Amino acid sequence: MALSRIWAAFIIISVLVAGIKYVFSPADKDIFSAMVIGKAKDTIRVASPVVSGPVSTAMPGATVVPYRIQEADGVIETCKGAVTLSLGLIGIMALFMGLMSIAEQAGGIRVLARIIGPFFSRLFPEVPRDHPAMGHMLMNFSANFLGLDNAATPFAVKAMESLQEINPDKSRASNSQIMFLCLHQSGLQLIPVSIIALRASMHAANPTDVFIPIVIATFVATLASMLIVSFKQRINIFQPVIMAWLGGLSLLVGSLVVYLRSLEPADVQAFSSVLGNGLILLIFLLIVAGGIYKKINIFDAFVQGAKGGFETAVRIIPYLVGMLVAINLLRNSGAFGAMIDGLRYIFTAMKVDTRFVDALPTALIKPLSAAGARGMMVSTMAADPNSFTSHLVGVLQGSSDATFYIIAVYFGAVSIKDTRYSIGAMLLTDLVSIVVSIFLGYLFFA
Repeated sequence: MALSRIWAAFIIISVLVAGIKYVFSPADKDIFSAMVIGKAKDTIRVASPVVSGPVSTAMPGATVVPYRIQEADGVIETCKGAVTLSLGLIGIMALFMGLMSIAEQAGGIRVLARIIGPFFSRLFPEVPRDHPAMGHMLMNFSANFLGLDNAATPFAVKAMESLQEINPDKSRASNSQIMFLCLHQSGLQLIPVSIIALRASMHAANPTDVFIPIVIATFVATLASMLIVSFKQRINIFQPVIMAWLGGLSLLVGSLVVYLRSLEPADVQAFSSVLGNGLILLIFLLIVAGGIYKKINIFDAFVQGAKGGFETAVRIIPYLVGMLVAINLLRNSGAFGAMIDGLRYIFTAMKVDTRFVDALPTALIKPLSAAGARGMMVSTMAADPNSFTSHLVGVLQGSSDATFYIIAVYFGAVSIKDTRYSIGAMLLTDLVSIVVSIFLGYLFFA
C-alpha cells in the first residue's frame, strides 16, 4: 500500500507541478513534451528568442536563445530503458544465483548457520534451542549474508510462522519476532549482488568498488539494530559469546576503517577494489570446491539456480517500468529538483559539503519502499555510474532494507496487528544507516 501511495503521489505531483509551470512560466511551454517523448540530455528551449546586447565584437546584436538540459527520459524512453536495464541484469543474476545454488546443495549455508548459531541463540532467549524457528532464522540470516534474496524471503516467512507457534498472544508481536525482523531489516550481507549487477549493467568503471563500504555500512546498521532492541528487551549483551562475536567483528571492521583512513584517496579505492574482487573470487572458489568435495552435480545445481536468477531479472521489469516512469516524471516536472535545491540550500547555509544531498532521495524513500529506493538509485546511476552520488546511492541502497515493506509482509503473514515498538526501532536503525553511509561515501569516494 505504501508503494502504491508513493507511486500515485509522484505522478499526481508531477502532473500538477507541470501544469502550474506551463500556465505561469513562459519558459516551460515544452514541459509536457519533455515529460512524455523527451530524451535525457536533450536541449530544451526555455524561453522565446530575445535580442541582447553584443555578446562579442565578432557578433554584434547576436540572438541569444536560453536552453536547459533535460534531466531524465520522458515516459516513452523510460519504458524502453527499464526493459533494457532488466535484460542487462540477466547474466550476472544467473551467475550469482547459480553459484549460491551450489553452496546450498553442498551444505555450505547449513555450515554457516551452525557457525553463527551460538551467537544468535543468546539474542532469542524465548526460543528453545531445538525449536525449528532457530533453524529458519539462521537460514534467513545466512541467505541474507550471502545475498540470496529469493531464499531469504521464504526463510523469513517460515521463521515468523515458527515464532508465532510459541507466541502467547497471536495478535501481538513477540520479543523474538521483533528482534528477528529488526535484524533482518538491518540487511547484513557479504555480497551486494544486485547493486554490483546494476553498476556492471550501466558500464561503471569498477562495479565492485562499493563492496567494502556496503559491508561496513550493513555491519554498523546490524550492530545498531541489535543494541536498540536488546536495550528495549533488556537482553544482556555482555554475555561472553555475544561479546566475543561483537568484539571480533567490531575489531575487524574498525581496523579496516582506521587503515583506510591512513591511505590517500586513490589508494583507498585501489585497496577496496582488490579486497572486494579477491573476496568474491575466493567465495566462488570455495563454493565450487565444496560442491566437488560433496560430490554433487555442480553444473546441474548451477543451472537450477541460474534459472532463478533469470526469472528474477525478468520479474522486476514491471516494477522498474512503473517506478522509473514516476520518478522521471517527477524529475522532468521540476518538483524533484525543487526539493533537492531546498535541501541543498539548507546544508549550504550550514556551510557543509552538499554533494551528498543528491543521494538523499534514495535514503529518504528506502524505509517506505525498497523498490522505490531502487528506482531512485537506478535513476541516479543512469546519469553517471562513476560519480560520487552514484557510489553513495549504492551504499545507501545496500545498507538496510525497507522498514514498512518488512512490517507489512512479515507481520501480515502471521496476522500480527500490534507491532509494538518494531517500527520505531527500525526507523532509528535507518537513521544510523544513512549517517554511516554518507560518512563512508566521503571516506571511499570523495
